[in-house]
Amino acid sequence: MGARNPAGEVKLVADSSSPNSGPVSGVAERYASALFDLAESGKKIKPVEKDLGRLEKLLDGSEDLMRLVRSPVFTAEDQQAAMGKVLDKAKITGIVGNFVRVVAGNRRLFVLPQIIQAFKTKLAESRGETSADVTVAAKLTPAQTKDLKATLKKVVGKDVALNVTVDASLLGGMIVKVGSRQIDTSLKTKLSSLKLALKEVG
Repeated sequence: MGARNPAGEVKLVADSSSPNSGPVSGVAERYASALFDLAESGKKIKPVEKDLGRLEKLLDGSEDLMRLVRSPVFTAEDQQAAMGKVLDKAKITGIVGNFVRVVAGNRRLFVLPQIIQAFKTKLAESRGETSADVTVAAKLTPAQTKDLKATLKKVVGKDVALNVTVDASLLGGMIVKVGSRQIDTSLKTKLSSLKLALKEVG
């Protein structure tokens, strides 16, 4: 994936499966809405955005932390205690610190990554931006991020805030979703299409 134009020529097409469908997305949306309303009413949007960004980096950078968040083996008490230590060490306090503790206590910590993405989407909308969910095989460089934003802006006609998720199973390329439109340039999908074509030929 080159740094100059990681997505190639981006053409978004209709996707029959909405990225916001399903029970997990519904839960994430509700929690994100509550957090956004709390931050907005308290005039703490920027501090909350900053703390969520730091928390997202912690989640992305630690398999152990992600396991704690996603595994049903841990009790609510275990998750609250462990997340409390993580938050204290990272000095994430205030609205975000209290919010994450509530999420853990409600046994909803497994949707924390989706809550963060949903919050970023709401924030982008409040700023008149469009939000794009981007799944990549490897972390984007600053140059790739800049080029992708510029490419998407040409497509949708406005600034685009990126919600980036790394999924090594894609092998290469990326999947970009903007609303109900999607482009899939992942190597995994291309290989699947090739296998299907070979079966039809055989």
